[in-house]
Amino acid sequence: MLTAMGGDQTLNPDHPRISENRTYKPAAVLIPVIQRGEQASVLLTQRTEHLSSHSGQVAFPGGKIDPGESPEQAALREADEEVGLRSDAVDLIGTFGTYYSGSGYSIAPVLGVLRQEPELTINHDEVALAFEVPLSFLMDTNNHLKQSRFWDDQEVFYYAMPFDDRTVKPPVERRIWGVTAGIIRMVQERIYGGTYADD
Repeated sequence: MLTAMGGDQTLNPDHPRISENRTYKPAAVLIPVIQRGEQASVLLTQRTEHLSSHSGQVAFPGGKIDPGESPEQAALREADEEVGLRSDAVDLIGTFGTYYSGSGYSIAPVLGVLRQEPELTINHDEVALAFEVPLSFLMDTNNHLKQSRFWDDQEVFYYAMPFDDRTVKPPVERRIWGVTAGIIRMVQERIYGGTYADD
């Protein structure tokens, strides 16, 4: 495991709903990196609008860890269920620590590299679409904006990484924010140094 620990409390250490001691439900997400020569991109999804939680949000493939599963098994299972990404098409690098969300999940980000061009089958019950973002964009802290909104009458801060997707016409802004952006920031800082890096 690549040790790292982060969460919504990093930007909100005094928010009572985020910083309080609580029990977290285990979950895992897959960070699928697609390598094309010297370029690399990350596969992300946009959740469907009818879901009961986090509807319409940009997310990594992932979900709850079932009893008896490892984070790696859960991340690969969820990626297969959500976008048809077969586990034998992914070379796992490792689990990138733990991210604690304000919604009550301890999330294990699992990093994997795709062996070939992905052949996706979108499960439209959960996922509206899948798209790619250059890894260089996600690792550039100039693209990591600190924003806020009010929750329980108290301001909550989070990262946002709006991405101008020009692979579609007309171009569309993909709004990467909240937990997904927080996980990206945790990974970036673990690699390049920062709040989440080891001393």
